[in-house]
Amino acid sequence: MTTPALTDVLYLWWLGEPLSPQLVGVLRWVRRAQHQHAGVSLRYAPGWLAHGFALSEDLPLHNAEFFPVAPDAAAGAIDDARPDRWGERVIRFVIKPQRLSTLDYLYFAGDNRVGALGVSESADVYAPYRLGVLPELADVQQMHDVIRRVEANEPLESTLLHLVTPGATLGGAKPKALLHMDGVEWVLKFAEKGDVVDVGLMEHASMTLATKAGIDVCETHALPYVQGGQTKHALAVRRFDRQGGARLHCMSAHVALRAAGVDYSYPEMALLLRRLGDISLLAYAGEQLFRRMVFNICIDNTDDHEKNHMFMGQGHSLKLAPAFDVLPTLQSLGVQSMRVGKEGADSSVSNALSECKQFGLTPLRARQLVKEVAAVVSAWQSHFSQAGLALQDVQTVAQHVDRAFLRNQRQTFL
Repeated sequence: MTTPALTDVLYLWWLGEPLSPQLVGVLRWVRRAQHQHAGVSLRYAPGWLAHGFALSEDLPLHNAEFFPVAPDAAAGAIDDARPDRWGERVIRFVIKPQRLSTLDYLYFAGDNRVGALGVSESADVYAPYRLGVLPELADVQQMHDVIRRVEANEPLESTLLHLVTPGATLGGAKPKALLHMDGVEWVLKFAEKGDVVDVGLMEHASMTLATKAGIDVCETHALPYVQGGQTKHALAVRRFDRQGGARLHCMSAHVALRAAGVDYSYPEMALLLRRLGDISLLAYAGEQLFRRMVFNICIDNTDDHEKNHMFMGQGHSLKLAPAFDVLPTLQSLGVQSMRVGKEGADSSVSNALSECKQFGLTPLRARQLVKEVAAVVSAWQSHFSQAGLALQDVQTVAQHVDRAFLRNQRQTFL
């Protein structure tokens, strides 16, 4: 596999219908200047200005060059097309391009990035960086073994490169890849060295518990592999940005809230959905987001930052994507990653209730939702055990999820 020549210009394509790609515009590597962050800019192509749509609120359909608003970022919604930290690691140590600018990371993320945007060397045809055919279920053990080699910075044969996909998924540092299973694409997440429990199985149990709490989540499966003579589990997460042969435009809460000029918080996410969401789904969306926030508090998921929430759609038809990355963080921090309510990011149900009106909820309805979620989470130990989590792992999780701070909050509503 040859590495393309260095370039300061690439091309952004729309792949909503992959068989009919459309040129969106020109991407340019912007070097740091006195009043300008380094990163990637966008200028829409004339055809997209005439017939396309604004990729995000901070990328309106104007004939202008849009610049990054943060260091080493890309303009607007293009920032979500970048690889996550694990993807960057794969690019650095496996693909090994001659240069590692933000533009290069965008290109080497390849054709399987989140959403419906693609990056090409050409303005005439969609020509992305490709790694090859995606692995199948039978390759899970080999995928794990290859990932361990990447973590150790060991060289890989070219025949193994397709087993680690740099643009596979959403924000995060956990090792991951893509998998073809049941005729669709799944993101496969592996444990990190030093994890104290079988994290893949714990996350699968958490996600299925969330469905019992009335939360829309991504479909998951726990897939076994062997590590050091012990059976562990990778988590397969069905991609929500692929439906049939179509790719769906997605935007993280990080990009959407930044474009709106508001803080990263659950109430602001709720207000954004009320402003830009499908009007027929506003009540449902508010309840979904509120349930998700309360569940994260109750289950001790304090890694609920703005890149772990996604919107699907475009313009004034945004909807909340299914939940992902929902699991106990096992840190007992007592503070969420985003603001919850009037008490900031404090991990308390009272804080969640304090701004329930932003979600379109009456105090009475909000308390009812808390009661429903708390009742489900109170039975988490039984659910995790039935999912196959070992007793020792359940006891480790209990030290955090069942500590008095959270247990007493849940019991208040039972």
